[in-house]
Amino acid sequence: MEIDEDKIDEAALALFYLTIHEKYRAWKQMDWGVTNRLFEKGFICDPKGKSKSVCLTDEGLKKSEELFNKLFSK
Repeated sequence: MEIDEDKIDEAALALFYLTIHEKYRAWKQMDWGVTNRLFEKGFICDPKGKSKSVCLTDEGLKKSEELFNKLFSK
């Protein structure tokens, strides 16, 4: 089976929206490959480090909310 990593990245970014705190931080309990791709796409700040959360960029926060609503709202 071929995996569409862009769809995985979109779902992961949408799920970050569930754990938003301090206006733009989200718990980074995602696969490192996913967080690295989201960083490369400009949606989150560099995920490397000891912090248990990651900072979403302004674009990432907006896209996270948009994808959350698209994928998970009724």
